[in-house]
Amino acid sequence: MRFTKEMTNIVASTRVSLALRAFCVLACALVAGPALARLVVMHGYADVTSALVWVQADAPGPVRISWLPEGAQHERVLSLDARPSEELAVVARLTGLAPGSTARYRIEGDGDVREGILRTQPVWRDAKAAPEITIALGSCYFLGDANPLLGNAAYGGGYEIFDAIAAKKPDVMVWLGDNLYFQRADFLDPESMGHRHRLHRRHEPLSRLLTATSHIATWDDHDYGWNNADASYPMKGDALRLFKLYWANPSYGLPDVPGVFGFAQYGDVDILLTDGRYYRSHERMSDSPAKTMYGAAQGEWIRNLLLNLRNPVKLFVSGSQVWNAASRFDGLHQFPSEQSALASFLLSQRIDGLLFVSGDRHFTELLRVDRSALGSGAYPLYEFTSSPLTSRPWENPEASERNNPQLVPGTLVGKRQFGIIRISGPGNDRTIALESYDQTGTLLWREQLRANDLRFPRKPSK
Repeated sequence: MRFTKEMTNIVASTRVSLALRAFCVLACALVAGPALARLVVMHGYADVTSALVWVQADAPGPVRISWLPEGAQHERVLSLDARPSEELAVVARLTGLAPGSTARYRIEGDGDVREGILRTQPVWRDAKAAPEITIALGSCYFLGDANPLLGNAAYGGGYEIFDAIAAKKPDVMVWLGDNLYFQRADFLDPESMGHRHRLHRRHEPLSRLLTATSHIATWDDHDYGWNNADASYPMKGDALRLFKLYWANPSYGLPDVPGVFGFAQYGDVDILLTDGRYYRSHERMSDSPAKTMYGAAQGEWIRNLLLNLRNPVKLFVSGSQVWNAASRFDGLHQFPSEQSALASFLLSQRIDGLLFVSGDRHFTELLRVDRSALGSGAYPLYEFTSSPLTSRPWENPEASERNNPQLVPGTLVGKRQFGIIRISGPGNDRTIALESYDQTGTLLWREQLRANDLRFPRKPSK
């Protein structure tokens, strides 16, 4: 009897303890706030009078977005449906904004509320009034799987890098590919691919960066398919569908040419996003004009676009390196006919202001391709490779990389890092500062160029 009474008291005490614990967990969650967040928000491409906002919910239903442009008296409202077929993601275009201004927004849905501020691009006419523009670069964002059979969690780390990027206050961030890493279970399963996207986008260390600046992106092999995936990847349609659902770029491909390639602009900087995967030939295919990284249709689009662009700085964005002659890994050097055709076009058409940016390599470096021997006063081509964000870095690159004659001394660093491009000075004489920072935001190297030095000599007028 005594034993039974003591057991009854213990059980009663345990029930009270469990109830109190459950109440504390609920109360703490209510106070913590962000732990209950059901909406994920990312700032997509911001133009001069409108901006895209990407939102993902946890459950289907309406998402209400309201915003008040700076100086406006009345807010605008838009309601969109989060649907399972679209990854519960919606993209809202906030309109009615003024150049170089802010807008406050409020997003309601799925039992959650998110508020924030975004900014449009500036516009100026007087060259003296040209503002400084800061562009962040990054690639190779690895997040380990809880199941060790589906990915080595130790391969990723240094996630504080996202706060370090946000602290630099970039106007826009350009993601250079490998923005996530599909694992074995994802390769042939679109639902699993979508789950991988959700895991990365909902990763708490990334959350502040998502709304600290605008984001645009291209892809490389790991967020397209399996390692070194090419045009034969059987799930390329699903990979493209998901990429378009998760990244709010201003455009994707052409009406009759699918892909993630597209064009963006920030101030007087043109941003050419290329797709080196959807049309890519296998690297071991015999070289011929048919062996391609970009494909015939995209290649024609690239050439036509470059002929149209007039801004002093043109960023040519590629997931894989474009000019590295020392690499034995992915890059345009594996497609010599296409690389040669691109080089000849840039020379014959005297394309000014080009700066190449790429990811993939798990180190950072700046390459300089000297074209002086080609005549016509051709300026050198620079390629800024920025990698990795959180993947394991290649700490000691092989001798061919270290001794590459194209390498700008002091810029090859095998650390987790991100890049910053700063455009400053008057509009008719812009300065381009290229900077690499480690995961804590400490400067690794810095090189400075003048936009006027990335030009062919002016032909004398008749």
